[in-house]
Amino acid sequence: MSNQHHTLLIAGGGAAGVSVANNMRRQNADIDIALIEPSEKHYYQPGFTIVGGGEYTLKETIRNEADLIHPSVKWIKDYAETFQPDENTVTLRSGDSISYDYLVVCPGLQLDWDKIAGLKETLNKNNVCSNYSPDTAEYTWECIKNLQSGAALFTQPPMPIKCAGAPQKIMYLAADRFRKKGILDKFSIEFYNAGPAMFGVPFFAKALMKVAAGYGIKTNFNHNLVAIDGPAKTATFEMTDSEGNKQQVTRQFDMIHVTPSQSAPDFIKKSPLANAAGWVDVHAKTLQHNQYSNIFGLGDAGSTPNAKTAGAVRKQVPIVVDNILHLINSKQLEEKYEGYGTCPLTTSLNKVMLAEFSYDGKVTPSFPFLDPRTSRRIWWWGKTTGFPWLYWHLMLKGYRIDIPSLECYAKRFMKDE
Repeated sequence: MSNQHHTLLIAGGGAAGVSVANNMRRQNADIDIALIEPSEKHYYQPGFTIVGGGEYTLKETIRNEADLIHPSVKWIKDYAETFQPDENTVTLRSGDSISYDYLVVCPGLQLDWDKIAGLKETLNKNNVCSNYSPDTAEYTWECIKNLQSGAALFTQPPMPIKCAGAPQKIMYLAADRFRKKGILDKFSIEFYNAGPAMFGVPFFAKALMKVAAGYGIKTNFNHNLVAIDGPAKTATFEMTDSEGNKQQVTRQFDMIHVTPSQSAPDFIKKSPLANAAGWVDVHAKTLQHNQYSNIFGLGDAGSTPNAKTAGAVRKQVPIVVDNILHLINSKQLEEKYEGYGTCPLTTSLNKVMLAEFSYDGKVTPSFPFLDPRTSRRIWWWGKTTGFPWLYWHLMLKGYRIDIPSLECYAKRFMKDE
């Protein structure tokens, strides 16, 4: 068993991990940094929606991990297996033990396909698709491109999930594609959401209900997909009524886009770093672990009650980096993270509603003179061109991009709420 020691050890090489490593390198040229990540490919996951919608290729979402990590950062190409925070060590799947002075934990989350009976057996065939994996997003486009009529269902599981708007984004892209082909009236499109509303932030939920109505989409809330039979083209939902009673209902489909349940990775759930729900237990504003002061967490696996999006990571990274440097220099930590998240909601094939919000559903637009409920062409350009460029060339490279998002300006749009 080999042993290594690093000043800063990062577990996870996705958007959060790479950004923290490269951001820290820009702030401190000398600190010893190592990053644990087994994957050689890095995906721009926000692009999966438009891959499924036929406006992007999967290749455009992929880069080599090696090209993203600063050459002075040691890349440990292995899986983090267990954490021993009292000894300041991480054990890898290979059996090697890595010790650290400071640890950042950001492994993302896992897709729990098996929580829906029959899904794994029929996914990627029988017109059962999902944008939530690079292995499945392209098949979504095949389904939308080839379907000419019938029942098209779109599902959303209980929260939390990555990008809570994604289950309905692909629904609007499909509906607009059908409309442009002149066949929208040949479809019955339905949205089945395990939650009680269209979106977690009421300000945007009302606007999205209007978008759905414009396509003639039927919405079904408190319906959680529990089983699917691909060959028989049936989906079974557990419906919860207003009194909390549950019953199962079955629906036929010609196409179904499934959003799987999601959770922290199993190795995080089993670790001493997890809270009761399995997430990395961190302070909501400093992102420091609530029990181990030299450990921080961010990104999708963190316990903070914010939207799990790349936009949230962009705001979290400098807070984590600065607070680690504050610890090194014996300074007080800053409580700066306010829960910012952003969700560019694709409402058609050329327009996007840019939803930005923070803790408690506070609306915090970065562009205060534009009503954030309005779908705009400029945000479609952002979704397809601008935001990916910022991701690859600024955020992952360790540059800080901070456009202030101001709750106070949103109030001018909320007079009619």
